[in-house]
Amino acid sequence: MIDPIDGTRQFITGRPTFGTVIGLCRAGQPVLGIVDQPIIAERWFGARGQPSTFNGKPIRTRACPHAADAMLYAISFELYHGADAEAYRRLRAAVRDIQFSGDCYAHALLAMGFVDVVLECGLKPWDWVGLVPIVEGAGGKLVDWRGRAPDLAGDGRLVTLGDPALVPEVTRLLAG
Repeated sequence: MIDPIDGTRQFITGRPTFGTVIGLCRAGQPVLGIVDQPIIAERWFGARGQPSTFNGKPIRTRACPHAADAMLYAISFELYHGADAEAYRRLRAAVRDIQFSGDCYAHALLAMGFVDVVLECGLKPWDWVGLVPIVEGAGGKLVDWRGRAPDLAGDGRLVTLGDPALVPEVTRLLAG
């Protein structure tokens, strides 16, 4: 799956926090991922069962087992509606700090240990398939809002966590 410009808003406003995402699935499971940011020559690579890399060097997520210590990246709050907006508010209130951005670049920063949680809704498989091997190969986890592995036919509500120990707390906050 290919998303040639993931982060369209960033692209059209001149911010280099977009990228091209390439993902490969085998039997419906993500096994290979690439995020490429061509303007600033940054490339993340992940393959199932292998350490992820940034420009050829190994990367790791950071330890952050508690939401109160976490840096959250989220898409604009205006894109959350109804119960999703309430879930977003609960998570936002629980974390240390929040930045508004999503798309592949936020997930790539998480894989490098700069971000702890990335919250998104409305994603399509081409948005996230390439991210799974990168995040997991760096030590993180990408799950749906219930804590399950993402599904190609899912609703696109996904959360990426640098420290898998955050999964229970964050999914509890999202569920209310």
